[in-house]
Amino acid sequence: MDLTARALLLDMDGTLVDSGAVVMRVWGRWAAEHGIPMERVEAVVHGRQGHLSMAILLPDRPTAENHADNAWMLAAETADVDGIVPIPGAPAFLAALTAGAVPHALVTSADVALSDARMHAAGLPMPRTRVTAEDVSASKPDPEGFLKGAAQLGFSPEDCVVFEDSEAGVAAGLAAGMRVVGIGAATAGYGATVSVDSLEQVSVTTGPDGVVTLKITG
Repeated sequence: MDLTARALLLDMDGTLVDSGAVVMRVWGRWAAEHGIPMERVEAVVHGRQGHLSMAILLPDRPTAENHADNAWMLAAETADVDGIVPIPGAPAFLAALTAGAVPHALVTSADVALSDARMHAAGLPMPRTRVTAEDVSASKPDPEGFLKGAAQLGFSPEDCVVFEDSEAGVAAGLAAGMRVVGIGAATAGYGATVSVDSLEQVSVTTGPDGVVTLKITG
């Protein structure tokens, strides 16, 4: 299957960076403190800003307490890079984008410090354009981040393809009016335009007219 685009918008955790070990450690501590099964936490946290995940898990808890916990958890996650590795295929995929001068942006629910720490720990180059938690008023599944990323690159939503792994992220990309390449088999159930097991199944070429072709195999 081939998709064409003029710009790509890339999630970070689960799409480019495998941060699962850190998430289990930090969120596991929080879940234990609040008596919430980690299975319930894992079903909610991916793709969202932390304080919004807490609001879902503890709907009667004061917002200020969620923001306070979010602050120390962000600091803990930023400091903890043990086990951070790139998603299979991510280094070659990003290298292909650079070599082909493909317009692309990172769109993540992490903040600047956390995205810096994780991309560096995974040995991945930071895209010149990125949208982080500081840049949006609404987290995924709201489409604001992807729409801002497209605007910063100078392209309309229909010219963009999103790469995402989480249910919230896929929903955000679709709500932005963009096609979504889902990373991981579960994304087929989230409604992704096409799903792959890893970025190793995606190759990138750029035509003389600037149109990017994504060839998806497997």
